[in-house]
Parts: sequence; C-alpha cells; structure tokens
Amino acid sequence: MGRNAEPLSPLCRWYIYAIHGYFAEVMFTATWDFVVDRDWRFQGVTSVWALFIYGTFGTILEHLYLLLMSRCNLLVRGLLYTACIYLWEFSTGYILRCFNACPWDYSGFRFNFMGLITLEYCPFWFVGSLLLERVVVYNTLRLRLDETWKPKEHPLPRNELKDD
Repeated sequence: MGRNAEPLSPLCRWYIYAIHGYFAEVMFTATWDFVVDRDWRFQGVTSVWALFIYGTFGTILEHLYLLLMSRCNLLVRGLLYTACIYLWEFSTGYILRCFNACPWDYSGFRFNFMGLITLEYCPFWFVGSLLLERVVVYNTLRLRLDETWKPKEHPLPRNELKDD
C-alpha cells in the first residue's frame, strides 16, 4: 500500500453497511423460515427500505463504537447497541407505517410492541450488533484506498462531442 492511502469516504462505508445489512436480513429470514416452517426453498425476503435502515444504522453504530470502545467493555457495548437497535427499528418502522410502507410486522409475536419491535429478537440483535462491530465496522474502518485507485483524467473519446 502506498504512502498516500486514505480511509473510505463516509458514503462508501454507508454503502458497505447497507449491503451487509440487506444481505444479512435476507439470510436471516431464509434461515428463520427454514427452521420454523421447514421451507426448503430457503427464500429470504427484505425490502428496499432495508438499505437505508441498515446503512444509516451501521453509520450510527460506527460512531458509537468509536466513542465507546475505550470506555465500555464488550458486554456493555452490546447492551447499548441492542437498545439503540430497538429504538432505531421502532422509529423507522413507525415512520414507514405512517406511509403504509413498513415491511415487517411482529404482531404475531408474544412480546411485541405495536407490531414494530419484539423482545423475542433480543438475542439475535445482541449477537448481530457485536458481529457488526467486531467484523464489519472494525474492518470497514481499516480499509484504505491507495493513490493508484483514484480515477485518472482521461481525454474524451473521439466520438464524444465537445462544446458546440
């Protein structure tokens, strides 16, 4: 790596978090349907809203991680992340529901609140948040772009019009 390597931009990191969350949700719903319903099709589902929800929350968790990594142990961070996930899930779900666009409904779960969050998912959110911190956020913050990856100025192709 060259001397002038620079970290990924916030938008690039947001994109990584969005794609990771989107993929994780598809895999989780496919696994959940397989375990609960023995659905051998292994079809996961999500919504395009998940890109915004996971990308933005990944960025929030990144900032929390940087703020808390030297102040709290892993267990406390996991509990704080889980509380933030519930707050974020409820808030985004409530906003989406106002537009009849909320893609999830936990009304069938015993410990749900307004169908937007459920305590049954607490262990999944806790473990998932720690995996997000330790695997995704940690490694995304370590990624660097070398100077050779910057786009270079290329002359216009011969068939492209210049100012007329």
